[in-house]
Amino acid sequence: MTGRRAGDGGTPDRTGEPQHWYDDAAGPVVRPYTMTRGRTRGAGQHRLDRTAFVIAVRAPDGTDDRLGPEHLRIAELTAEDPRSVAELTDRLGLPSGVVRVLVGDLFEAGIVRVDRPIPPAEPPDESILRLVINGLRTL
Repeated sequence: MTGRRAGDGGTPDRTGEPQHWYDDAAGPVVRPYTMTRGRTRGAGQHRLDRTAFVIAVRAPDGTDDRLGPEHLRIAELTAEDPRSVAELTDRLGLPSGVVRVLVGDLFEAGIVRVDRPIPPAEPPDESILRLVINGLRTL
């Protein structure tokens, strides 16, 4: 069933009961741009690829009115263990771009730090491999 349904919050109907517009199977609908306030990039965006690890360095103190429940959930999820942006995306059920903006907000507020994984080493030069193989053959 889709359409109006009485719930907790929203615009009251004729009886004074609050309503929500949502699909029962999908749950409440919140547009991603409302969570990010229309932004598509956050602070430190250049550092936030899907493999970057997010680690909470302090708990939010509740005085920053720019932080919503999604921000607090990210801080909670990363308080115990570092989590990748990809894992946060999955756990929160949000688009990757939204998670990147939210993490950028937390980074800017000094609540999280972002660590990039160690980049893969460049493959060794073929001439070095040939020297190693030749050296092994002489043994």
